[in-house]
Amino acid sequence: MAVFAYKGLDARGKTVAGAKDAESPKALRALLRRDGIVVTEVAEARAGKAASAVTSKGEGLKKNIDFAAMFQRIKQSEVAAFTRQLATLVKAGIPLAEALGVLTEQIENEKFKTTIGDVRTRVNEGSSLADALARHPRVFEDVFISMVRAGETAGNLDQVLIRLAEFMEAAQRLKSKVGGAMVYPLAMMVISGGIMAVLMVAVVPQITQLFDDAGQALPWNTQLLIFMSKAIGSFWWLILAAMIGGIYGLLAWIRSPKGRPVWDKLKLRAPMLGPLTRQIAVSRFCRTLGTMLASGVPLLKSLDVAKDILGNVVLKKVIEGAREQIQQGESIAGTLRKSGEFPAIVTHMIAVGERAGQLEQMLANVATTYELEVETKLGKLTSVLEPLIIVFMGGAVGFIVFSILMPIMQMNQFAQ
Repeated sequence: MAVFAYKGLDARGKTVAGAKDAESPKALRALLRRDGIVVTEVAEARAGKAASAVTSKGEGLKKNIDFAAMFQRIKQSEVAAFTRQLATLVKAGIPLAEALGVLTEQIENEKFKTTIGDVRTRVNEGSSLADALARHPRVFEDVFISMVRAGETAGNLDQVLIRLAEFMEAAQRLKSKVGGAMVYPLAMMVISGGIMAVLMVAVVPQITQLFDDAGQALPWNTQLLIFMSKAIGSFWWLILAAMIGGIYGLLAWIRSPKGRPVWDKLKLRAPMLGPLTRQIAVSRFCRTLGTMLASGVPLLKSLDVAKDILGNVVLKKVIEGAREQIQQGESIAGTLRKSGEFPAIVTHMIAVGERAGQLEQMLANVATTYELEVETKLGKLTSVLEPLIIVFMGGAVGFIVFSILMPIMQMNQFAQ
């Protein structure tokens, strides 16, 4: 079935317009005739779009473009919910095209609705679901498309969709935990920076003006405070521009072919953050590889997709090297162990899974274990960062107060 936009006249002679599913324009006219509508113009429209309108000058039927949808963002949580609902409908025996049609009507995000509408149209035209999804790479990642393709080939699409939904939900939980743990420290840093800026620009100059009027020799710390206050007040625009330029330059270097490997290596070797970064990457890799293997995706194809999930060039090169050795007959655990980049417990559990023929389950166990460890370490990291930020802020405020009070006390001593 396709979606047709129409314009017509109802029983009262009033002009009406809308969109409706039908096998053909002729079938659409018959359906609307039962509702008392006489169709005057009809044209096929993309599924998921709003009803089209016809201009009064007879220019023909045009699609009603929702400009707000152009700026909408499709969240991974929305894709995960859609995947789980589609799995439920397919498992219940509902034809794929019909299931996509039902879900299209329920989606509130107009941009996502348009995407699924296009997928449904292509499926109606005879395309496979994987090929239809591949037309939207910004919404559906390679791992999603590869697993759906494997499910269609093996005839267990409903099971694959359920695994996909669980995989995306687990990834979303991990991402939320990492993001949530960093919110409070970052907020504290921003607030602290704002308070310091207000003190240096608005408060300190008014107080230090008293010292200039007295003409008294000031301690080095007070002179430094006055210098910093004047520099920030006079050249704040230059300081801000330098900070923005520095951040932009650092990001450009990180994205460059030379800078990215160095940066990723530093992240893995950094105190406290290094082990956490490695565990997050390994957890995502194991979860992705295990889910794809359980869905019937070939090992080498699974490795090609899973290596991009790592988000680290150093670890990605390890997987690329491992893929070549695996192609020559070596085991996964052995090749990963040689690199020295994967923890020993991970390679040992993978080796056990390979020997027992339960590699998918063992990879899932590794991912679950590491996700729990990441959550624990995030809590510890947050508990360490909070007092450090408070101590830093207290030290900075203490320096300002001490630098102001010290010359005042000296003035009182001279006055006596």
